[in-house]
Amino acid sequence: MVAIRVIREDGADPSVPLPSYETQGAAGADVRANLPGGAPIALKPGHRALVPTGLRIEIPPGFEIQVRPRSGLALKHGITLPNTPGTIDSDYRGPLGVIMLNTGQDPFEITHGERIAQLVVAPVVQAAFEAVDALSETGRGAGGFGSTGRG
Repeated sequence: MVAIRVIREDGADPSVPLPSYETQGAAGADVRANLPGGAPIALKPGHRALVPTGLRIEIPPGFEIQVRPRSGLALKHGITLPNTPGTIDSDYRGPLGVIMLNTGQDPFEITHGERIAQLVVAPVVQAAFEAVDALSETGRGAGGFGSTGRG
């Protein structure tokens, strides 16, 4: 298990739970909205908002946190995250905010304390990028975007 250190932002509501795994087999820990003054955010169709969590985190070197949508919000309301998965680097110490997008047809209200996204802790491998004169051949070659078939 990897330890993620968490502090609350000044003014954040301490009654809003820290990120947590809702089931024993969950890959993502649910993170909640921590809205200043508790006022909800109205998200109109086609609009996006940066939703505060009231948290700052410390991720150990060699790891990242991926921020992913919650499937129930996506299916039932069309709420997703436009930069999915978002990445939080191990050297970032600023406020943790979640960019939310309403792709549905109806306005959606984000409420104080609501579970808004999942945080998945993942190992990071950094690569050395090397300029070369040619790349090795493969059966696929340069075929992309659907070149291997539909399904």
